[in-house]
Amino acid sequence: MNQSGSRNIRMDRRHCIALALALGISGPWGMAGAQNKTGPVLVLGDSLSAEYGLNRGKGWVKLLEQRLQAEKAPRAVVNASISGDTTSGGRARLPALLSQHQPSIVILELGGNDALRGLALQSSQGNLDAMIKASQDAGAQVLLVGMQVPPNYGASYTEQFAQMFQGTANRHKLALLPFLLAGFGDTPDAMQWFQADRIHPNAQAQPLMLNNVWPKLKPLLK
Repeated sequence: MNQSGSRNIRMDRRHCIALALALGISGPWGMAGAQNKTGPVLVLGDSLSAEYGLNRGKGWVKLLEQRLQAEKAPRAVVNASISGDTTSGGRARLPALLSQHQPSIVILELGGNDALRGLALQSSQGNLDAMIKASQDAGAQVLLVGMQVPPNYGASYTEQFAQMFQGTANRHKLALLPFLLAGFGDTPDAMQWFQADRIHPNAQAQPLMLNNVWPKLKPLLK
């Protein structure tokens, strides 16, 4: 093959790569779905992650940012949590967040408000599946953070709600924190860790929440 022909082939290949990048085509030259290792950590949650009832900068998500600095693993943390949000709301907001921030890790902390509103678990399940797929397609790893509902919801619903998170993690092969409030929200003296509404953790509980998240998150940072 002559030098001119070799140059043309190289040019064609570069054009194909550029086209694949522009169209988001996955495959040998495409980048869609490739893992993003340098983007921020995106937290998509509800009031438990949105510093509800706390002074700004006291929530576990802010403490996470400080922990990353202390562990010499500095990475931006984007807190996209909204008090009262449901899995449906998170699903609607997520595509724009993925496009804007291009996270390397997405922490999904949604579902508690679905239960409080009596929404069908099948709908919540579908929303979780859709958010996980969208995150992974965007190149992000996912940490799923689960919740538990009080026993007054009935044994059957309580078990099904917990299983929703476990089953989702198993299907998608995700890291799972089964219960964000484990170790203090499920103890006899739990009320000392909550605000007056007896629903939202107080400032003293925020480091405990981070300590629950950190062991599940740390392996993803590598």
